[in-house]
Amino acid sequence: MNKLLVIAAAVSVLGTTPLVGQASPEDDLKAFQGYFLKRFPNVPLDEYANGVYALDAASREQWEAIEEFPPYEIAIEEGEELFNTPFKNGKTYASCFRNGGIGVKGDYPYYDIDKGRVETLESAINECRTKNGEKPLKYKKGKIASISAYMAYTTRGQKIDIKIPFDQRARDAYEHGKHFFYARRGQLNMACAHCHVDHAGKRIRADILSPALGHPSHFPVYRSKWGGMGTLHRRFGGCNKQVRARPFKAQSPQYRDMEYFLTYMSNGIPWNGPGARK
Repeated sequence: MNKLLVIAAAVSVLGTTPLVGQASPEDDLKAFQGYFLKRFPNVPLDEYANGVYALDAASREQWEAIEEFPPYEIAIEEGEELFNTPFKNGKTYASCFRNGGIGVKGDYPYYDIDKGRVETLESAINECRTKNGEKPLKYKKGKIASISAYMAYTTRGQKIDIKIPFDQRARDAYEHGKHFFYARRGQLNMACAHCHVDHAGKRIRADILSPALGHPSHFPVYRSKWGGMGTLHRRFGGCNKQVRARPFKAQSPQYRDMEYFLTYMSNGIPWNGPGARK
């Protein structure tokens, strides 16, 4: 069992109550990134924005060919149109975000101290809608994925820089997300970390398992398997199903907190969404 799973095991036993000697988020970040950089010494940190294509040359060649005519371009165009289409009250999404919503994906996820929960880009998009008298969108795909794709596109190249505020509730949300990532579940009794930490870069049937480092950087994604766009929480749900566990709802506290943990673990990697994956 590697050092990261030892930390996770302690979390699962002891919960999220602050303890003397418990690893800090900064310690976790150093260990998490250090593990991958040591395991794949020829892969620079920035390359983890490209997921499995940072690890396998043959897969990367196929992906680069796809990127010449990226299948997510239509989603970006649709997202831009939706973003700029006025609500019934005359306002647009730009009224809800810093800098008019341009280049702000890097603000998410964050812990909202007033609300007492993690806020994601998709939850902020729907909050913007409801504040302006519109019905919320479904969280996994469709219009919300297109809007998120456009907002991600305007943020490309910025470095991920998630903060954990000095607030115990924020630390608890982070620890909850970490625990969820390392906890076993489903009939296969597997954790996210089994595939995306322990066996990253190895084959499972015809596919190569992607590294967890950098996972959130390229979402939302166009997946060939889906034949369309999907949000990060759609992918979380699919992974849970693959280990024969009942998935949580998109934007559940479990998925929000895990997004918070994983994005923090990817600090220093450039945002490069939307992406294209198998």
